[in-house]
Amino acid sequence: MTKTLDFIKVSPPKGQEPEGLIVALHGWGANAQDVASLLPFFNLPNYQFLFPNAPFVYPYSPTGKAWYDLRAENMYEGLTESRQMVTDWLISIESNTGIPLSRTILSGFSQGGAMTLDVGLSLPLAGLVVMSGYLHPGVGATTNSNFPPTLIMHGRQDEVVPVQAAWKTRETVESLGVALEYHEFDMGHEISPQMLGVLRNFVVNAIA
Repeated sequence: MTKTLDFIKVSPPKGQEPEGLIVALHGWGANAQDVASLLPFFNLPNYQFLFPNAPFVYPYSPTGKAWYDLRAENMYEGLTESRQMVTDWLISIESNTGIPLSRTILSGFSQGGAMTLDVGLSLPLAGLVVMSGYLHPGVGATTNSNFPPTLIMHGRQDEVVPVQAAWKTRETVESLGVALEYHEFDMGHEISPQMLGVLRNFVVNAIA
């Protein structure tokens, strides 16, 4: 397995300094290209984007990627490795992009949202965005006390990650004293234009 993550990079128009950096982690079985295809709907042309691929192969498709296994017999296998890789990669970003973590938003969908919380709560990021995500066991048991502001969004009709997972996440994150913004939408397990509109406002306010 490689020691770093491959990724898609999208920069603002040539000659324009990015206002900040947005990292978006895909879900289980998706890949960087899936999330990068949503770029026009983010409506944040002045920001640089990085869309990393997870390091593991998705067991049901040759094009899919996984941050760790979610099959019952191998549940969470690979999480420790992915956690370390994402953490190291994020810390290295500033030297590669010139954008500090204090102007970087870490976001993720589903399994990527769970990774966002797992890794992001211990780093000095500008903010975290969790879309249709959930908590890994043990997340929240941290000695860090200076948490990034966090946005959690979830669909009430989510059939993959039930909305109760978002309630548990909200409760845990609030108990840590994190500055939290929480939204529910009438939708399933998806990234909707409405969700991306809320994300856009959060990003602009977090990096302003």
